Amino acid sequence: MILQRLEHIFGAAADPGQAAPMRAYMRNRFEFLGITSVPRRELTLDVLRGTPRPGEPDLLATARACWALPEREYQYFACDYLRKHAAVLTPAAVPVLRELITTKSWWDTVDTLAANVCGPLVAAHPALVSTMDTWTAPGTDLWLVRTALLHQLRYRDRTDRARLFDYCERWSHERDCFIRKGIGWALREYAKSDPAGVREFVTAHPGLSPLSVREALKNLG
Repeated sequence: MILQRLEHIFGAAADPGQAAPMRAYMRNRFEFLGITSVPRRELTLDVLRGTPRPGEPDLLATARACWALPEREYQYFACDYLRKHAAVLTPAAVPVLRELITTKSWWDTVDTLAANVCGPLVAAHPALVSTMDTWTAPGTDLWLVRTALLHQLRYRDRTDRARLFDYCERWSHERDCFIRKGIGWALREYAKSDPAGVREFVTAHPGLSPLSVREALKNLG
């Protein structure tokens, strides 16, 4: 039912004039309906109004169905829906989340899933730190690596410092800009809780890219 309502409400709000610049901003990787973020979130409230709280199977099925649709706004809806109901997810969700992260991958969906879905899931089920370790192993899809780097983004003083630093060190020589920036972003957020620790880590790892260092120290002067 949600998917039918979603396609009807979002489809009626499509704006081709907005779609072209949105597509260009995303380097023409995705099609767009042309619904910008503020009206999209208002429309999302209309879609979900009166619907019951989803169980895990329905939540994941809806997300996968949204991923199968061509326009990017449907994937944004899925990310918002997963974020809103992240507390109902269990370790059984990991294969689907992995699928979403590695399909139609770009920073706009991956970062939301990393910090706001995978992060709370790992916090609620600490045994899943082993999954994050696996996602930072050599040869892993780089979007999974970025997810693992960023999954603690909202943890602040609950951050597993040793694990964060290990991931950053392990991938410090990667040339991909999304990994380099992900390292810097993760360190910058952790610096809000442990600025001395981040400074020390950056100083001790001259192999970090200039981009990672710049991002990590951005708020430290």
